Amino acid sequence: MEKKDTLIGLRKARTLLDTIVEMVEDDKYCIDIMQQNLAVIGLLKKANSRLLEHHLKNCFKKAVCSDGEDVKDKMIEEILKVVNLNNKI
Repeated sequence: MEKKDTLIGLRKARTLLDTIVEMVEDDKYCIDIMQQNLAVIGLLKKANSRLLEHHLKNCFKKAVCSDGEDVKDKMIEEILKVVNLNNKI
């Protein structure tokens, strides 16, 4: 279900982004374009949140339960990198 919801959101964002490109090409009203752009940003943020949740519940959980300290350290570094990138948005 999580994957399905993520894909639905990403497809909606892609479709809406195509619409935004057309709006810009057609010189539509700037505020209307900005509103649609914010909608895409919201969809992408939601998809990113779902992807992170899935990663934490699956990949991260497996890594933490493993015996390899290097695997655990690598996973923590990856999570921190993504969180830091997300905070820059």
